[in-house]
Amino acid sequence: MANIESTDPVSERASKSPDAFRTIREVSEELDVPQHVLRFWETKFNQVRPLKRGGGRRYYRPEDVDLLRRIRSLLYADGYTIRGVQKLMRETGGKVPGVVPEPEPAKPVATAAKPADGIGDRGREILSELEILRDMLRGRIPSQ
Repeated sequence: MANIESTDPVSERASKSPDAFRTIREVSEELDVPQHVLRFWETKFNQVRPLKRGGGRRYYRPEDVDLLRRIRSLLYADGYTIRGVQKLMRETGGKVPGVVPEPEPAKPVATAAKPADGIGDRGREILSELEILRDMLRGRIPSQ
């Protein structure tokens, strides 16, 4: 009997480096979004530019996957429309809030101690106001 190796996509993905490029199938499965939706988002968000090889096969960089993950979150979890996400990206210079760029190596800095969360009192006030506005836009609480 022939020795057949496992072709389980989950085990293949587990062995892939986080910096490795992903196929549209892998991204689709990882984000739980159909492949045709990913192709559609490419037409709506020009910041998503997978490499295309022979035959048009797409290879997504880790940054593309992070961007798609945030777009998916804005559309499905936060209730944005495609036009709303496009506007947000225009206002932030092509970046989507919540997508954290690769961290730079830590540099020792001698500064005063800051709160553990790093946003301070004013930041918490702004965050609270934004959450109220978000809930108002979603219709959870009546406008004042």
